[in-house]
Amino acid sequence: MSNDMATMETTDTRYTMIEGHRIAYKEMGQGEPLILVHGIPTNKLLWRNIMPELAKHYRVIAPDMLNYGESDMPEKADVSINAQTRILLKLMDALGIAQANIVSHDIGGGVGQLMAVNHPERVRRQVLIDSVCFDSWPIPEFEKMLEPGVEASMSVEDFISTMRDFMPSGVHDSAVATESMIERYVGQWNSALGKAAFFRNMRRLNKEYTQAIAAELANIEIDTLVLWGDKDNFQKPKYAPQLADAIPGARLKWIEDAGRWVTDEKPNKTLRHILEFLAD
Repeated sequence: MSNDMATMETTDTRYTMIEGHRIAYKEMGQGEPLILVHGIPTNKLLWRNIMPELAKHYRVIAPDMLNYGESDMPEKADVSINAQTRILLKLMDALGIAQANIVSHDIGGGVGQLMAVNHPERVRRQVLIDSVCFDSWPIPEFEKMLEPGVEASMSVEDFISTMRDFMPSGVHDSAVATESMIERYVGQWNSALGKAAFFRNMRRLNKEYTQAIAAELANIEIDTLVLWGDKDNFQKPKYAPQLADAIPGARLKWIEDAGRWVTDEKPNKTLRHILEFLAD
């Protein structure tokens, strides 16, 4: 583990209460706020390879969304991207942040789009990384797990085994999917509570929210970078130019020879594109 990665992982997790639920986050650095929003099935440690370097330039906050990581996993709370957007805005309020740069990945990118469309005054610039958009989700691999009876018939052990098998398909270079990398993301689900939380998240993986704002992307006036792994097996690369074309002035950059987990597979390239865009 590099010193930067160790710094991110050993930084104390902080907590704040939002809508009666404990939301976990890590915070590093000072200056202009920069918020990092993960997707599924990851958590705030998705950003461990790039957060310390970003923190040399910005006040960086990486939360666990509700029902993920070290945040609460309530049985009945809404965990759609619409609800996650609302919670993120309240987290910003709790931390005294009026406006921030938003860097988001996967379903976190859906949150980013909702913020840009519905709360543009809260977003300075945005980076959408391998983002859900339009009708791009849920991916077929997850749809299978939503079939009737699957959750009830799966033991925690079988579920975790399935997740461990799934994670390496998110990288182009299989050597990147080390045991420690997989455990960072799968470990949060390795209990009856975690399994139930994961399936609750899955049941809210629908395209209604991104489809509802598809036409409104044309009204976004926020500087936008669309960043995509060109070997992403899940959010297909064909969606990258569609998303960039839908947002006026958006730039599209490719992370070459990278799958879905670009911050694991190509952290330096991902970091360089983010820093160059935000500083431009």
